[in-house]
Amino acid sequence: MAVHYMTKEGYDRIIEEINCLESEKRPEISRQIAEARDKGDLSENAEYDAAKEAQGILETKIAKLKNLVSNARIIDESQISTDNVQIMNKVTIRNTKNNQKMVYTIVPESEADLKQSKIAVSTPIAQGLLGKKKGEMAEIRVPNGIISFEIIDIGI
Repeated sequence: MAVHYMTKEGYDRIIEEINCLESEKRPEISRQIAEARDKGDLSENAEYDAAKEAQGILETKIAKLKNLVSNARIIDESQISTDNVQIMNKVTIRNTKNNQKMVYTIVPESEADLKQSKIAVSTPIAQGLLGKKKGEMAEIRVPNGIISFEIIDIGI
């Protein structure tokens, strides 16, 4: 099974979501199924079918989240170095073509959020930056060609 790296905060957030789904959503869907069942003939009961489908989707989501945390490895943020780019680093890069500067934090897939400038370690940009040092150039293949970035700064 694949190991999933995550921060302590990301792990806690997933555990909280599992607890919410199991303690709030699951009983709510069970109640909906019971109400629909009480309405009579199940073969022509759209409410019952919808509630059963919602139950299946919920159980699948719970199973996926439990699998994610069962294979989780918590990243010890105190061990993160800024000598070269690695997961959990905040990297300032400059596009050499248009001089635009960007700051990204490289995070595990489960914590990626582009609105917060957090990119997954599996993305082409993150893969191209990993292992590089401050001042080095990174040639990164993207769908529409190759982009050159200079690594301006590496932080935590």
